[in-house]
Amino acid sequence: MEITLELIIYLLSLGLIVGFMAGLLGIGGGGIMVPVLSMIFIREGIDVNEAVPLALGTSMTSIVATSFSSMRAHRAKNNVIWTAFKPMAFGVIFGVLVGTFIASVVNSLALSIFFSIFMAYVSIQLFLDKKPKPSRQLFSKPCLFGAGGGIGTISALVSIGGGSLTVPFLIWQNIDGKKAIGTSAALGFPLSAAGTVGYMLINGIDNMNFENLTLGYVYLPAVFFISCASFFTAKLGAKYTQKLPIPVLKKILGALNMILCIKMLISVVSEF
Repeated sequence: MEITLELIIYLLSLGLIVGFMAGLLGIGGGGIMVPVLSMIFIREGIDVNEAVPLALGTSMTSIVATSFSSMRAHRAKNNVIWTAFKPMAFGVIFGVLVGTFIASVVNSLALSIFFSIFMAYVSIQLFLDKKPKPSRQLFSKPCLFGAGGGIGTISALVSIGGGSLTVPFLIWQNIDGKKAIGTSAALGFPLSAAGTVGYMLINGIDNMNFENLTLGYVYLPAVFFISCASFFTAKLGAKYTQKLPIPVLKKILGALNMILCIKMLISVVSEF
C-alpha cells in the first residue's frame, strides 16, 4: 500500500477524532477506527478478506499506548479494584487470543456482520445512556476469569477496549462507578497488548508483508499516524469532560457509530 499525502491526512484526521472522543468519553475508539480503516484499506486495493482483520488488528494496536497511560492514571487515583482486575486480566488475555484466532479464520463478511450487530448494541446503549441497576456482590475468581474471557473474545472480534462490557458488568456487582471505570481502564492495557500480539504475531504470522509495512494484521503506518494524533487530542478531550454536554455527545457518538457500521457493511458486501 503506497503511503500518499491523502492517506496520511485520512489517518491523522482519524487519530484526532478518536483521541478526542477517547479522552472525553473514555472509549477505545474501535467503533470509529474499524469501519473507517476497513473502507480505507478496501479503497487502497486490499482484498476484502484481509481488509477487515487488518482494520481490527491495526485498531487494537493503536490503543495500546492510550490504554497504558489510562491504566497508570487510574492506578495513581486508587480507582482500580485489584481483586477483580487480576482474575479478569488472565481471562481477558485468554479470551483475546481466542478472538484474534477467530477473526483470522472467519469470512470477512461474517466478521463485518458480527461487528455491525455488536456496535449497533453499543450505539443504542450510548444513545439511550442506559445504566444497569447494581444488585449483586463481586463474583468469585473463577467467575471473574470466565467473564474476562468472554469480554476479551468479543473485544478482540470488534477491536474495542472492553469498557462498554466491563463497566456495566462491574457496576452490576455493586462496584462504585469511578472504580468500575478505573478497573475497566486498567484491563484495557492487557486486553490491547494481548490483541496486538494475537493479530501481529500468533494469528497473523502468515500475513507478514514487510514491503507493505504490515506485521501480521497490523498496518504500521496507520498505527503511527493515528497514535501520534490521538496522543494530543486525548488530553484535550479529557480537559473538556466537565465542560461539554456528555449525554448529548454520547447520542452523537452512538449515531456516528451506527452510520459508520452501515457504510462499512456496504463497502464489504460490494466487494463480494
